[in-house]
Amino acid sequence: MEPSDEALCQRAAKRDEAAFELLVERYQGRAYRLAWSILRNPEDARDLSQEAFIRLYESAGSFGGRAKFSTWFYRIVVNLCLDQKRKRRWWRPWGGDEGDDQGESFLERQPAPVTDPVDKLGRDRTMKDLWAAVDRLAPRQRAAVVLQVQEEMATYEIAEVLKCSEATVRVHLHRALSALRKTMKEKR
Repeated sequence: MEPSDEALCQRAAKRDEAAFELLVERYQGRAYRLAWSILRNPEDARDLSQEAFIRLYESAGSFGGRAKFSTWFYRIVVNLCLDQKRKRRWWRPWGGDEGDDQGESFLERQPAPVTDPVDKLGRDRTMKDLWAAVDRLAPRQRAAVVLQVQEEMATYEIAEVLKCSEATVRVHLHRALSALRKTMKEKR
């Protein structure tokens, strides 16, 4: 039976390299996706997701188990990303077409069950427009949407990650959804 993330974190706090490596293996892709979704820059996302693991290694002893490990770790990633945005002040409300090394964003490359090529083209365009609209959201709204949609986190977990109340998360999600609806309505 695989050890829980919480147990691995306790072992990592005691400098168990194998436990730390397992946590990195389990969360490396998630940390990068989350960082990329907020920062929209592959190099910064790689750097900050690696920095998150350094922080994890250094502060594993402070994990108290009051929340799930994933919530605690995502908070580290999100805080690093938001700090990066504040420091560099490079977030642009109208975003850019930044993508990964292939020129497409992770979200644009998500497969959808399609049988008709014409339908596929329409859906691809809609998804591209939708995620372009997500790019234009404020960083905390974007983080809330990504955590809910991509990571399938509950409102209370998102609140823990973003260090705010559940009501604030609901406001972020409501405002994001309203902005996305308005943008998508204008596209039609």
